[in-house]
Amino acid sequence: MTAFNKIMAGAKDALAYVEGNDATAYLHEMTAVDVKRIRAKTGLSQTKFANLFKIAVGTLRNWEQGRRHPEGPAVALLHIIDKEPETTMRALHS
Repeated sequence: MTAFNKIMAGAKDALAYVEGNDATAYLHEMTAVDVKRIRAKTGLSQTKFANLFKIAVGTLRNWEQGRRHPEGPAVALLHIIDKEPETTMRALHS
């Protein structure tokens, strides 16, 4: 399948979803993340982790202390860091 065909298929799926026909739509829900455990796994301080992954230190602290919870792309990034910390660090800072 060409890139164009993939894009068209995705557009058709999106249109069907908007029209109420979600039979072809997939909803991917991320599970909750233990931010403190993930950071500890990297061996980085809060400040270094936050700077490395472009997260505000205050936001990271709020996540770790349970005052706030990461959402959307932040959850995805944290899952990637959890699974492949070295690869993620290398990819973001090469």
